[in-house]
Parts: sequence; structure tokens; C-alpha cells
Amino acid sequence: MAQIRKALVVALLLAIATGASYAAAPTGFVFNSVTVAQREYKYTVYAPRDYDSLKKWPLVVFLHGAGECGTDGWKQVTVGLGGAIMMNMEKWPAVVIMAQKPDVRDAWEQHDEAVMAMVKAAQRTYKIDNSRIYLTGLSQGGHGTWAIGSMHPDVWAAIAPICGYGDPKVFAPGLKTMPIWAFHGEADTTVPMAQSTAIVDAIKAEGNTPKLTTYPGVGHNSWDKAYREENLFDWFMQNVKGKK
Repeated sequence: MAQIRKALVVALLLAIATGASYAAAPTGFVFNSVTVAQREYKYTVYAPRDYDSLKKWPLVVFLHGAGECGTDGWKQVTVGLGGAIMMNMEKWPAVVIMAQKPDVRDAWEQHDEAVMAMVKAAQRTYKIDNSRIYLTGLSQGGHGTWAIGSMHPDVWAAIAPICGYGDPKVFAPGLKTMPIWAFHGEADTTVPMAQSTAIVDAIKAEGNTPKLTTYPGVGHNSWDKAYREENLFDWFMQNVKGKK
């Protein structure tokens, strides 16, 4: 009996400590960093003002484009999802990781380990619903969404690549059951829309039904429409990992 009581006390103390940790989690736009292979990656996490550790929260991971590469940990907040959150916080009631890729010459998948470390850090700090973890990104980050999405199909409940690109044959096998909503401007001359079309077609050939929304007359910046005008977060929430 004494051993049982001791085990119960330890379990209770661990539960209290975990709850206290979640309750103390910072909100707003918060600077953070992880170290992977002796390299520091600075990034920003957003948590809603009304974050409450009594419930589980969805997690969205955002991958930026070429112009926001760096080591300051903040530049990537200014373009894409971060700006959409600033304009309408109520539309994004989730914990959001805004990762930063150090070198514009690198592909996002070269920093896959760092991205996944950021996810694990968020899971330690915030009370995350592990069945509602989503991945999205624009341009280079759109490519990264296709790539890292296909590398970890067991993690993501859904992905949303915007003006992305890459080898359809590489991505399609890992995304054959993944809920996908892709976006592209029809007048994009930086990354032609044919890139998204080819990837979507390859995934369809695997038996999946990815959704592709295109915008007539819109160039490379299709992300403002995707993040600010579409009901992307609501669509994310319709997709729950492990739910048929």
C-alpha cells in the first residue's frame, strides 16, 4: 500500500508540475530558439492572448520564402501568416511556429531536423493537440511544405503549400493520404502555376484528392489571399489526425 501511495503522489506531483508549466506559457509573439547539430535557430512562436492550458490547442507551422531567410528570428513574421495574424488574430486561434531558414541557398528540407525540434519545443511549452498539427508555407516555404510534409506524414494532420514547387515524384508517395489545400497565382512568373499543378496531379495519381485554388491575374504573392481571404484555419480544423 505504501508503494502504491508513493506512486500516486509522484504521479500527482508530475501532473501538477506539467499543468503549472503549461499555465505559465507566454502569449503573443514570442522569441525562441533551438540548437540542432551545434547550430542555433532563432524563430518566433505566436500564442493567442486567451491561451488557456485547460484545453488542447492546434499547432500550425509556417515556412517562409527566400526574402525572409536570416538569423534574426523575426523577419519571417512580417510576410505571410504572421501578417495575417496581426490583421485578424481571431481568425487564427492556434499556437503558430514561424520558423526561420538561415541561408537562402538551402532548401527547407535541409533544415528538417530544426523544424521538428521547434515542434517538440512547442509541445513541451504549450498544451498542444497532437492530432491537430498543420504545416504551411509560401514560395521556398511552399516547396518546404511539400517536402517536409511528405517526410513526416505521421505528424501533420493537413498541409497547405502556397506557390510551391519541386519534384512531384519525390513528394507524391508520402502525401497519398494527406489532406492538402494548395494555392497558386495564375500569373506567377517567379514560380509558374504549372509547378503546383504537376505536384497535385501526381498526388491524385496516388489516389488522393488534393485541393488546388488558383487566382486569375495574381502573381507570386498568392499568400495574402490564401491566409487573409480563405477560411484556411477552419479547413485545417476539419482535418484531425487519426480520424476517419
